[in-house]
Amino acid sequence: MPPVSSLRSLSLLVLAGLLASGCSRTESSSSAGPDPADPPGHAKPAANDTNTGAPLVLARGVRFVKPGEGEVAQLVRAEREKAAADGREIIVYVGAKWCEPCQRFHQAAQRGELDADFPELSIVEFDLDEDRDRINAAGYTSKLIPLFVRPGPDGRASERRFEGGVKGERAVAHITPRLRKLIEK
Repeated sequence: MPPVSSLRSLSLLVLAGLLASGCSRTESSSSAGPDPADPPGHAKPAANDTNTGAPLVLARGVRFVKPGEGEVAQLVRAEREKAAADGREIIVYVGAKWCEPCQRFHQAAQRGELDADFPELSIVEFDLDEDRDRINAAGYTSKLIPLFVRPGPDGRASERRFEGGVKGERAVAHITPRLRKLIEK
């Protein structure tokens, strides 16, 4: 029988392998693979991989969805249907790489710090600089960012929304109660 230290090392290697192959916090409707514009750790796994034959089990917590190219209302409507089928709430989020409150919120969500507050939230994410024309066409307009909107049944922006934030360490604490109120039914 191998020594206990060898078994412990083997167990740790197996555990590390399982963790490395686990779910990420981000999903994508577009093709899998890294997007050079995404920050490190912003993975895009193939969420509907049917090659395994096993049912897809989605992790609880905040999940970012990068919907890809196309007409925004149609993309949001499709993501809304997916979220409803998974028992999740959906919010459309418009931010920018240069926006400090956006960065702080995004980082906190990616670290899992918002999972307890929002265990079943999917955030359809758009970048103001990259997607301005197409989000405006669907009514996702604001004077300030970040913008959080509860989409209507047609995928267009509803009146249920809030925009703006504060800079600094209070950014996430400023957004969280407003977001909680927005997703209440």
